[in-house]
Amino acid sequence: LRMLQVKLIVTGDDFGYCPRRNQGIVDCFLAGAVSNVSLLVNGSAAADAAKLARRHNMPIGLHANLSEGSPVCELLKTNSSLLNQDGFFHGKMGFRTALSKGLLDMSEVKQELKAQVELFRELTGHLPPHMDGHQHIHVLPEVRHVFAEVLQEYGIKYTRVPIEPGLHNCEWIPPALMDFYVGVEEDSFNTVDVFTQHGIRWTDIYIGLSTMGKNMSVGNIYSAIDSAIMEFTSKAPTHPMPQSRTVTIELMVHPGYPSVPPIGGCGEGPDDFSQSWERLHELQTLMQPELQSHYKSRNIQLCSFKDL
Repeated sequence: LRMLQVKLIVTGDDFGYCPRRNQGIVDCFLAGAVSNVSLLVNGSAAADAAKLARRHNMPIGLHANLSEGSPVCELLKTNSSLLNQDGFFHGKMGFRTALSKGLLDMSEVKQELKAQVELFRELTGHLPPHMDGHQHIHVLPEVRHVFAEVLQEYGIKYTRVPIEPGLHNCEWIPPALMDFYVGVEEDSFNTVDVFTQHGIRWTDIYIGLSTMGKNMSVGNIYSAIDSAIMEFTSKAPTHPMPQSRTVTIELMVHPGYPSVPPIGGCGEGPDDFSQSWERLHELQTLMQPELQSHYKSRNIQLCSFKDL
């Protein structure tokens, strides 16, 4: 593969979800296993997460959340199309259902996204260099336009487009989850033009669906990276191919120590995935020394969005 330089952003999602998630992500960052974090500003430990990021000089962006917990915009906390009858966001699938039925007010979506950017700035002292969507809500129809407008208004350059090469060959992903991922992929394809028109950028390659939770292993991180690079370089125009070029990758990860209820979450307490051993499994896998040495031997440099 010639002298291909790879810049790899390993993003720890859901920073701010609970103190044990924060601690796990910080441990990974200090071990050189995570190079970037994505903050849930409505997470119960968001302020603590922002302090930790400042203390350890961790590159931090915004994990925009419209599906789990409570809004941060005061005006939307009581009476809003974004809330279910219990007064919380509609949930991962509930949000998608409400959207498809035309029940969500896009001006409220915009209001909440802007409130989250403002709260991020208040907590960290700066705007987010990158902003993505919790549970991939940012690539959904209608939402994608509003999301792109907000990024453009604030001059936030980078986002995530969750199209994962090789996803369809992952026979270990259960059918119901694969259906969800295929939906995310389709929504992502339809979002590319919208984000491009607004001058928003993302990495050449995205990985993270096939390596989540119990499916993560050192081996499947290697092979996901390798096959993605193969596919990307085969599609890239051959001439005028310089002798050396850089490929950028974002690997989405969810390490942490399992949440212990009632602490954690975004207003409703922690969900099942947060309480499961799968978070710890990701943390332990990412901290394997062999993974670090593999990166070095393959000319893979860990970095954050501001290094692109």
